Amino acid sequence: MKSKAVLSQTEVATILAAARAEAQANGWAVTIVVADDGGHPLALERLDGCAPIASYIATEKARSSALGRRETKGYEDMVNGGRSAFLSAPVVCSLEGGVPLVVDGQVIGSVGVSGVTAAQDAQIAKAGVAALAN
Repeated sequence: MKSKAVLSQTEVATILAAARAEAQANGWAVTIVVADDGGHPLALERLDGCAPIASYIATEKARSSALGRRETKGYEDMVNGGRSAFLSAPVVCSLEGGVPLVVDGQVIGSVGVSGVTAAQDAQIAKAGVAALAN
């Protein structure tokens, strides 16, 4: 039987704080979601000034990244590359900004961010992911 790391509230708080710090350092109003390996939200924070729709989009980015075991940028690249049929795939957000949390080669969760440009969303998510490694 295999063993795998599981996110505790301590790690979730660390990830959320690092992502928030990255967003605030750049003056970006976003929503940040940390999800478990099944894509279920463990934490959601919408920063002041962020549009409410970003809460939904960030959650879907986190879910898609966790379930797909990859960055959501890969899905966006597929669609932009002409594979438009992928838009009909269930439970997948084809927008950059969802990043998996990988420990010992296994996805244990993800971070999804929405509110600014796709690359900026991903930058914030990756700052959260990097905090787990420190």
